[in-house]
Amino acid sequence: CSRPQKVCLCPFLPVHPLKVSTCLYIIQHPAEESRVLRTVPLLAACLPPEKCKILVGRRFNEDRYPELATVCRNPSTLILYPGAEATDLEEVAVMSSSPSVMIIIDGTWSQAKDIFYKNSLFRLPKQVQLKPSISSQYVIRTQPTNTCLSTLECAAVALSIMEKNNSIQETILHPLQALCSFQLQHGAQIHHSKEHLLKNGLYDKPMPKNKRKLRRMELLVNNVKI
Repeated sequence: CSRPQKVCLCPFLPVHPLKVSTCLYIIQHPAEESRVLRTVPLLAACLPPEKCKILVGRRFNEDRYPELATVCRNPSTLILYPGAEATDLEEVAVMSSSPSVMIIIDGTWSQAKDIFYKNSLFRLPKQVQLKPSISSQYVIRTQPTNTCLSTLECAAVALSIMEKNNSIQETILHPLQALCSFQLQHGAQIHHSKEHLLKNGLYDKPMPKNKRKLRRMELLVNNVKI
């Protein structure tokens, strides 16, 4: 896990990489590389190298990423990105019998949105989303809403659905739970979502002057899906 011995997470990783047929392509915003408590390294440590490929960047075109372009054009490839055009992953998994490839964008919500909409390749795969049925266990980082998940959590839920094996989710979440526990023991504080803070009058930062950002906060408070 490349962490100091005192907070080593290796005992919480699977002894052997999980055997999965689904291959993940993690499209990582460059800013995520510098984050100390990022979750993608833990995800990669749980899976075989050939089943978890990480590409770092903001712009992806066919000339620079021919392999990715081929993947995006494959009819069995899925991209996990919520929206009006996305299909619930459970519905897709029921109809899928062959090994699939899934693309997941790793970054803040604004970074992920920028990558998704400014790269035409990512509109080629079938767009899927997860049902908002669980709350994030990544409690040491603030999420926009109560149902927003970290990249590792999204991958854990998605793989358990695609592989039809609930134990996969439990195995991948184990090191994340240990990471949060270690950080809380060493002075970190539990971070409630921005949605929770706004609804309970606990948001202590200045309200944005940008009308678009202010409108998004109003939607969070009023329980409107954004």
